[in-house]
Amino acid sequence: MTDFMYTIPIDFHLDSNAAKAITAIFCALIGFSTFWFLSKSAAIKAWFFKKYAHDLACRKHIFFTKYMGFLWMGILPLLTMLCLFPDDSLGYFGLNGRKDTLLFSLVWTLGLSILVIPMAYFSAKKPKNLVNYPQIRAKNWDRKTFYINLLGWAIYLFGYELLFRGVLLFPLAETLGIWPAIAINIALYAATHIPKGLDETIGAAPLGLVLCILTLQSGNIWIAFLVHVALAWTNSLTALRYHPDIHYTHWKK
Repeated sequence: MTDFMYTIPIDFHLDSNAAKAITAIFCALIGFSTFWFLSKSAAIKAWFFKKYAHDLACRKHIFFTKYMGFLWMGILPLLTMLCLFPDDSLGYFGLNGRKDTLLFSLVWTLGLSILVIPMAYFSAKKPKNLVNYPQIRAKNWDRKTFYINLLGWAIYLFGYELLFRGVLLFPLAETLGIWPAIAINIALYAATHIPKGLDETIGAAPLGLVLCILTLQSGNIWIAFLVHVALAWTNSLTALRYHPDIHYTHWKK
């Protein structure tokens, strides 16, 4: 084994393809890590709860974390790649409206949504899910909290999918090949679900595979984004409906 290892030619030359792949991976690593530690900061959370009443603090803190996800996972990694690789456009990273794949995108978005929404609905009612959802732990939700919850999930997931299915996937597919790009994407995508438990971590692998393939075939991130939003909204609103201690003023339990 040692002799074999020494026979492998080692070339530390960094070409343009390697530079792009490494930059994309580090954008994903730094972007997600920064978001994660900001969202889990006890000091930041304490600041909100010191400044505002409980229910308002819950809403403002969670929306802050969603906005940080949008910024650190979506906007900043995208701007970094655009600045370092100016020949690439927004469309290259999956932000386009390709007419040739529009029907494909619509059919798969609808089909996957029909599949995942009932699954999310039934799993969201389980006690182990209600421990974490809805994420805004305000005891009483008004209409503003309701819509901020939806908006927060939408902007967060836009940043999330832009990072994994845009900034990370397309450059790696170009430089390393489709299957290595998908494998790296799934590994990092599943790893981000580890704090959410074994079920979500395992489930992220097949979902990540499907979303990567559909993203590459459609040439943009919209299927992944819209399906993920449908899943998150269903889970969040179902949890709101069935949580015994959290109430929305316009719903009767």
